[in-house]
Amino acid sequence: MKFISYLKQGLEQAALLVDGQIYDLQNLDPQLPNTMRTMLADWEMNSEKARAAEARIQEGGIPSDGAINEVELLAPVPNPTSCRDGYAFRQHVAAARRNRKVDMIPEFDQYPIVYFTNHNAVQGPGEIRCMPDHFKKLDFELEAAVILGKKGRNFSAEEADSYVAGYTIMNDMSARTLQMEEMLLNLGPAKGKDFSTVIGPWMVTPDELEPFRKSAKEGHVGDAFNLTMVCRVNGKEVSRGSVGDMDWTFAEIIERCAYGADVFPGDVIGSGTVGTGCFLELNGTGLLHDPNYAVQWLQAGDVVEMEIEGLGLLKNTIVAEDTDFSILAKKKI
Repeated sequence: MKFISYLKQGLEQAALLVDGQIYDLQNLDPQLPNTMRTMLADWEMNSEKARAAEARIQEGGIPSDGAINEVELLAPVPNPTSCRDGYAFRQHVAAARRNRKVDMIPEFDQYPIVYFTNHNAVQGPGEIRCMPDHFKKLDFELEAAVILGKKGRNFSAEEADSYVAGYTIMNDMSARTLQMEEMLLNLGPAKGKDFSTVIGPWMVTPDELEPFRKSAKEGHVGDAFNLTMVCRVNGKEVSRGSVGDMDWTFAEIIERCAYGADVFPGDVIGSGTVGTGCFLELNGTGLLHDPNYAVQWLQAGDVVEMEIEGLGLLKNTIVAEDTDFSILAKKKI
């Protein structure tokens, strides 16, 4: 199944997406909730009702509430309970460290890590509004993410995939100058990340991805899928990879998240950046081989499209706020 959230008469509304048509959940079954947060709060029961409704749709005779291209999409879960991001792709980590002329860090292969980002800044397709300081090395990060549908604590990676309600695309927007300044003090990333994290365009349940299933990498456990990942900026492809290249699985990442702490329905957890999945890495690699390489960062007006096989296409436009307010300018000398 595919689930969306969109604006209906100015209010958030959850819906099923079937063959490009949307079906409001409450129009399908009055017992279904109207938001994805509430839907996920009792995912086992609500997903069964939604699956029964989808079967009725496919039998014919149930009118849709419109086409997907006729509504304003929100994030699949517009107000997630939390948002974490991982560090699962060894290729990205190794390339970024090589570009800084430092050795690959051995701890990457010992345990998965995550950081908390601003769940109140999670958004869906549409405009990404940025302040002047964000445009100092503004970057995208091409990622996948899971959305949890069950509360839990202290469970193993072998159990962790049962907590996943669905998958989506994530663009972990990054203001690199802000990020690098704060990380000199061994904290963050925070201000470099807290203005926008984009997920969408919809949430796809795991059964939809069965045709893409593969084995996890040697020594790892959990579901894995060969899903091609592409990012285009202004129509030009700048990044390509695969969800199947994740070294740490989502199951292993979720296990660590739930150690000594509750995870909740509606939590969003990103994979981390795929290899070649951001300008920071691409610029570093380019300069390593050619000192005259034309460095690129996102600019106002740029259109960023992320597409992951089976998960859809996530499209955003970069917009500059009409202000000259700068916190970088307030730095004390």
